[in-house]
Amino acid sequence: MIPRARHLAAVALSALLMLPAFGGHAAASAAGFVYSVTLTKTATDVQKVAEYWKPERLKQADSYSPATPGSRSEGSTAAGASLGGIQTAATTAAATTAASKRKAVVSVAPALPQKGTAAKTMGKVFFRFGDKEYWCSASAVAARNRSVVATAAHCAYDPRQGKAAQYWIFVPNPGPDGATPDGIYVGSSISMHEHWPGKGDYDFDYAFVTVNRGFTWASKDGKLVTQDVGRLQDNVGGQGLALTKGLGNTIHAFGYPAGPQPDGSRPFDGRTLRTCIGTTRKTVAPSLDLQFGVQLQPCNFSAGASGGAWLIDYRSSQQLGGLNGINSLTWNRDAKEGYDAVSSPPFTVTTGQVYQRAATLNTPQM
Repeated sequence: MIPRARHLAAVALSALLMLPAFGGHAAASAAGFVYSVTLTKTATDVQKVAEYWKPERLKQADSYSPATPGSRSEGSTAAGASLGGIQTAATTAAATTAASKRKAVVSVAPALPQKGTAAKTMGKVFFRFGDKEYWCSASAVAARNRSVVATAAHCAYDPRQGKAAQYWIFVPNPGPDGATPDGIYVGSSISMHEHWPGKGDYDFDYAFVTVNRGFTWASKDGKLVTQDVGRLQDNVGGQGLALTKGLGNTIHAFGYPAGPQPDGSRPFDGRTLRTCIGTTRKTVAPSLDLQFGVQLQPCNFSAGASGGAWLIDYRSSQQLGGLNGINSLTWNRDAKEGYDAVSSPPFTVTTGQVYQRAATLNTPQM
């Protein structure tokens, strides 16, 4: 339990909280709780998203801000969010995990890119809700279809509106001024646990997004055209997947933080990949339905780091490890001037079944 005497506060690292209304469809699989939303169905759909993210728009990418719903203290709700009708997921999560133990993968080996001795899996996702652009952190994950990105669910789907993000792309290893040295990958389908779109349950604030083949912009006969660069994992590699690892682990967390600290200072600009190294313990945030949260301390990440990878058994020479969580909430545990911890939803066998859905989906032929 969070001790009340310490007046801890948790903040969602990036946009978009919760009302229990949603559209879409549950995946047709043995894991009926897996919920999928299609982002692009055809090559024409992919081209439409590509046209939106032309170089001129990408040059402004560093200025897009990951919105936050506000802070919360023990016993209060998140600022500006309606939590009416939300129920605890503790019993359901435990039952789902128990029922899934014999069905889900519990580990996936990391993979190097086809060329090179080190992976380049970390990056940013850019997307739009309404008429505003946002961004978050994310990472490529090794998969059968070589086309899976892991991020926070709130970086792909807004349960408050019951809508998926529009114009969703992943840019690994982003450079300054919108540079995309390893390609742009348009989202094809989001795979989530149904408790995220259904009620914004932060025990399930993770998403695995299947992406299309990558492209870069090239000049041909005086015009900009898309040039195919192949599959994500072939180009940048993929992190492994490490589930049911318990607590007390040493974790390397990654992300692109940019938002202000509680005292108003801004030590990060969102342009540089940052790392936190710490150990994990359990945490809860009842007003966000977080009953089985995993907290990493110390870490002073702020908004923008949302969706960034938590890696266990990290090998710096290859820049690979096992994905054991994602940045979901940031914490001011001592109620002082700066954040001092981040938390992730638990990565259980249930997470593995959501991942499996994303890893087996096909994308349109370009």
